[in-house]
Amino acid sequence: MYFKAIIALFTIGFVNCEVFFEEKFENENWKDEWVYSKHPGKEFGKFIHSAGSFFNDAEADKGIQTSQDARFYALSRKFDAFSNKDKPLVIQFSVKHEQNIDCGGGYVKLFDCSLDQTDMHGESPYEIMFGPDICGPGTKKVHVILSYKGKNHLINKDIRCKDDVYTHFYTLIIKPDNTYEVLIDNEKVESGNLEDDWDFLAPKKIKDPNASKPENWDDRATIPDPDDKKPEDWDKPQHIPDPDATKPEDWDDEMDGEWEPPMVDNPEYKGEWQPKQLDNPNYKGAWEHPEIDNPEYSPDDKLYLRNEICTLGFDLWQVKSGTIFDNVLITDDIELAAKTAAGVKDTQAGEKKMKELQDEVQRKKDEEESKKNADNQDEDDDDDDEENADAKSDSEENGHDEL
Repeated sequence: MYFKAIIALFTIGFVNCEVFFEEKFENENWKDEWVYSKHPGKEFGKFIHSAGSFFNDAEADKGIQTSQDARFYALSRKFDAFSNKDKPLVIQFSVKHEQNIDCGGGYVKLFDCSLDQTDMHGESPYEIMFGPDICGPGTKKVHVILSYKGKNHLINKDIRCKDDVYTHFYTLIIKPDNTYEVLIDNEKVESGNLEDDWDFLAPKKIKDPNASKPENWDDRATIPDPDDKKPEDWDKPQHIPDPDATKPEDWDDEMDGEWEPPMVDNPEYKGEWQPKQLDNPNYKGAWEHPEIDNPEYSPDDKLYLRNEICTLGFDLWQVKSGTIFDNVLITDDIELAAKTAAGVKDTQAGEKKMKELQDEVQRKKDEEESKKNADNQDEDDDDDDEENADAKSDSEENGHDEL
């Protein structure tokens, strides 16, 4: 009986788990569901269906790939609206920067149902923005931006993203207890509490506005020795005339002015005199401003809550195109997300194997091309030598005729 009860509880828990949205871009039909933005003033790029130039599985690894350099990308898809009230929210997708991206985004945005998909742009209000962003050596981070009361709040921590050319899974888990986790390739890279790691709320404590450091508070750790006196021979000039310098013989006082020797560092200069320091017997330490409870602080146990989510969008700028997005999953099932991402190591191994073979073929091709160019150059040099020899012979024959 006990065993049956356990099975029943497990079954109920499994049934209660829900997948709100999933997209694997398995075929060209993805175009029927996804909507490009037509927001004016932007030069938008197009996505193509591709596994890229190297992959583990030519079909399973197909996603949507940015295809035009120096373009904005704005593409979104709607699904049935849901709320994550009282349950986890898991956002997961894969990114492959096979172009060795120099500057561009690789993140997704989640919107409520008010989004006009045909007018989606960088200022469109969103609920969550999550994923990698790279621009030069200084920016290689994972964005985790959450909207709260109409304002976007960035996480206070620096989470480094992957910057190689292979597929990586990015996972964000937000739980009803106001905690979160960020995973890359199923490995936790950051976690914490929403209140602590975002500036959603006013601080719990503030400095007491009525408190100030007492006038007699001595925070000097040391003080000058009152009995220490500066030596009488201390003061010496920092620079002195060079004693070895002599007036040039061709120096004309009337034309060049009065000659003065150049200045050099004075070896006897000791710098500004400072008295010795003694421990301060009245030292009280650094004064700390006392804090009080902040009257503007109000706790919120619903920081995690997104009342309505029904659109996922890619709203990006990329200098160099080639990024592939795939395996999009929004669910409340943490174990399902982990299982979905479990094969990433095999995918990476297959990609690396194929890329290494491609690189080796390219290396040999470059060597052959380089050798060919060198041989052609040698032939050109031989032709030049023959032409020069013939020209010299003609010149000598012409010279003998004149004689």
